[in-house]
Amino acid sequence: QESGLKIRYPLSHTKTMAFATMDLSFLSDPGVFAKGQHAEDDDARGDLQMARSIDIQSFPLAPVSSPYTFCEDVRKHGNAPGLMDFKHGTTTLGFVFKHGIIIAVDSRASMGSYIGSQTVKKVIEINSFLLGTMAGGAADCSFWERHLARLCRMHELRTKERISVAAASKLLANIFFQYKGQGLSCGTMVAGWDKKGPSLYMVDDSGERFKGERFSVGSGSPFAYGVLDSAYDRNMSVEDAVELGRR
Repeated sequence: QESGLKIRYPLSHTKTMAFATMDLSFLSDPGVFAKGQHAEDDDARGDLQMARSIDIQSFPLAPVSSPYTFCEDVRKHGNAPGLMDFKHGTTTLGFVFKHGIIIAVDSRASMGSYIGSQTVKKVIEINSFLLGTMAGGAADCSFWERHLARLCRMHELRTKERISVAAASKLLANIFFQYKGQGLSCGTMVAGWDKKGPSLYMVDDSGERFKGERFSVGSGSPFAYGVLDSAYDRNMSVEDAVELGRR
């Protein structure tokens, strides 16, 4: 008895013990329960089993000495004889002479030895005084040059004045520069007539823009430049200029 309080202690104590069992079998295959980076699910296991069951001989391999390094070899050397021999390419050219501008293009769409069409329109009318040419990816060139036509029309409606050739080519160069390194395949020429007379610009898919009097774009450009260098004369007649373009 302390401070007037009575403390009673029980005569007996009952102790209760709980038992639990734990299944540690998951330690042998933690991927079953883990949902992190190395998690495996039923679908993944099924895909793996299917992949193992497929006979690799059923897939034809590229007819090259080393399929493993094939893509790297193409990137380094730029050719793959017998498999990706690009014999049929694009040739577009344009030149300025005293009477105006001549634009000459081929009409073949091809990929390697496969010729998709012989009647492709590779000259796109931007407006009545501007033309654009296509070389490279047909989809990229067609889309962006038609988009350029819309931008030029908007400029005309907004300012009540026709856009200059320099401004139109700069718009296209700015667009290409925004997508630099993202896989665009475009080599274009923008040609036209404005207040300053005839103008010719070349714009590539990296956003580079050049002004000149003679340009050729495409895989056939080395041959086209050879013809231009041998026969071009700024003071030639219209008939001679047309004939030079045909060559």
